[in-house]
Amino acid sequence: MDYVTRKGMGWMVGSRRSCDVSNIQDAQDTQTCCAARLESAETDRRLLQRVGAGERDALTDLYLRYRQPLFNYLSRLTPDYALAEDLLQETFVAIWRSASQFEGRSSVSTWMFGIARRQAHNALRRRNLPVADLAELETQTAPDPEPENALLAGAAREDLLAAISRLSLIHREALALAFGQELSVQEIAATLGIPVGTVKSRLRDAKRALRALLTHDMADAAEEEQS
Repeated sequence: MDYVTRKGMGWMVGSRRSCDVSNIQDAQDTQTCCAARLESAETDRRLLQRVGAGERDALTDLYLRYRQPLFNYLSRLTPDYALAEDLLQETFVAIWRSASQFEGRSSVSTWMFGIARRQAHNALRRRNLPVADLAELETQTAPDPEPENALLAGAAREDLLAAISRLSLIHREALALAFGQELSVQEIAATLGIPVGTVKSRLRDAKRALRALLTHDMADAAEEEQS
């Protein structure tokens, strides 16, 4: 699978670990990691089948497995902690109601993140929350190729979170899935219902916009110190 570069944004990583060969030492570790993911995916599938059959205990087990990753994702889409909690509950209500309709065309986790995304989009659309205008930010040229990784690696967590909250929803959700949940670009594409190329473009544009926002904020801070 094609995994995105995560250096410098480890603070966003949730509990989900991918079979990223850059994080493992040898072929045996690769096999162990991928086998664990396959076993986890099979557990998810069995639990969702039971949820679809009306077993509430299975829904509880699924909730315990995914409440934190889903909440982390939702909290990246909205700055409102209470809203993120409400959206988490609405997500699991929707999972309960639609579990029997799961067709297995994606992983269970990808399907659930897709449900969470729809709940968040509907809520944010109703609230009409303002976001940064990226039209100007994304057209700014960089002095050297892909300087975003170095800047993001050196940025404080609070500054990064503040900058991310000002991005557009499509860029926040791409970052949350890539760095917060460690999904591959293929899994992100399936979750968002967009082509892989579009995912890569959104991630690239999001990092460029973050660079512009952080650079602007640092310049403002420097001016305040000098005044």
